[in-house]
Amino acid sequence: MDPRNRVDPPRETAVRLPLYNIDHIPGAELEALGLVRGAVVRSKHLGQDFAAGIMAALGGEIADYTDLLNEARAVATARMAAEAEALGADGVVNVRYSTSQIMDGAAEVLAYGTAVRIK
Repeated sequence: MDPRNRVDPPRETAVRLPLYNIDHIPGAELEALGLVRGAVVRSKHLGQDFAAGIMAALGGEIADYTDLLNEARAVATARMAAEAEALGADGVVNVRYSTSQIMDGAAEVLAYGTAVRIK
């Protein structure tokens, strides 16, 4: 992946809150604080697009795109967690991801869930 498109992991993707993809934390009574979300739109550059076209023709994984989407998910998750922390949450339950194409060559990754405080 092109280093210009890399995200600095310690600064933008560190998540301290527990995140759950279930709607509860077993054995805990929860207070729902509300919906939290984080989004990022990432685009590929011409070099990645050219390489992807070749890989699509030959078959196989397009590693640059895999890296791009993994980094986008990490950033979206960190932004969602930061929003939950700002609400005073102890965690986020029912975490989900959504991806959509914004325009040719650009994709949005959205992370969302319910911020909760453990009673």
